[in-house]
Amino acid sequence: MTRFFRQALRRINKLSAEQLRELLAAASSEISTLQTVLDSLPSGILICNEKHSLTIANKSACRLLSVSQGESGVLWEQITDKAISVFFKQILCGGEKILETEIEAEVFNKKSLLSVSIYPLVDGKRITGSLIYIEDITEKRSREIRLHRAENLASLTTVAAGVAHEIKNPLGSISIHLQLIQKKLGRLPNQSVKKYFNILNEEVDRLNHIVVDFLFAVRPMTLNLRKRNINSLLSEIAEFINKELAMSKIRLLLELDENIFPVLIDERYMKQALLNMIKNAKAAMPRGGLLTIATIGSENETRISICDNGVGISPENLKKIFEPYFTTRNDGTGLGLTLVYKIIREHKGEITVESKVGGGTNFEIILPAVHIGKPLLSFIGEKNEK
Repeated sequence: MTRFFRQALRRINKLSAEQLRELLAAASSEISTLQTVLDSLPSGILICNEKHSLTIANKSACRLLSVSQGESGVLWEQITDKAISVFFKQILCGGEKILETEIEAEVFNKKSLLSVSIYPLVDGKRITGSLIYIEDITEKRSREIRLHRAENLASLTTVAAGVAHEIKNPLGSISIHLQLIQKKLGRLPNQSVKKYFNILNEEVDRLNHIVVDFLFAVRPMTLNLRKRNINSLLSEIAEFINKELAMSKIRLLLELDENIFPVLIDERYMKQALLNMIKNAKAAMPRGGLLTIATIGSENETRISICDNGVGISPENLKKIFEPYFTTRNDGTGLGLTLVYKIIREHKGEITVESKVGGGTNFEIILPAVHIGKPLLSFIGEKNEK
């Protein structure tokens, strides 16, 4: 079609008014079709000229970068996000070609991860501008992370169950024999000997707790699911742990949405997961602070937010926190959040985390809601058959 238009332009002085109208109509139709194709793409397409002015932007690009369709001018001046604006200015002015560079953006008040590629726009042998390709890879990266966590749990299950049993048996034997020796030496006044025995008993107990947690992490979980209002469970947990938090100068704030649907949970396991997360939040606020537990309900899901204003988690550690044995605490086993992740997944839920060093951490649990009442639709065919 482009060749046709070029040939028509060479003969434009010889065309009649009717032929010119037909030519313009054909050109308009082709442009409309191309714009429809561009706007239908889920990925963003931007085209800039040699002076880096925006000439074409499809709907996805405008949505991902908050650029208004049809605007002209230098690209980076039209982007409201300062970090992304600086990024495009640096790359375009430097004439660089980049492939699948990941940048963070805020789309409709939600953080997204974008993959950006910039290619030179070539017409013949001359560079006439830049072609920018943008893909929202937020969900793709989330799926990769979930798959990685699932693989970690699977490998942990395969290797560890037998090893844990082999450790647990001698630990039980050691504990029994330590108690027998203590009874034999019980009449001795030597305090240093008693001190050593106390240390040994404490270490045996600690190892036993690690093995128990380890076995829990690798064994299949049998849930006793019951319909429960998560607000009442959170209120019970808050009452239970509030004094402990107060002793650490931590103020607990509950912000519970009253209009939430019940969820199907195993109360024992869910309580364990929530307490693990609260204790992690406490450890992140050694000098005290504010711990906010909130619920937000919608028709299909219930969200539980556990937010602290503690030390935060570095970006490199944020990717590893659900992995077995990863811990930044001297007294940690590295299994706490692995168990939390497993419990939430067994409840058909999701868990996400956002954190900033020095700016606190927010864990969010998403559980499917259970609707009470009659089904909205009845299967008429089955009734007619009866």
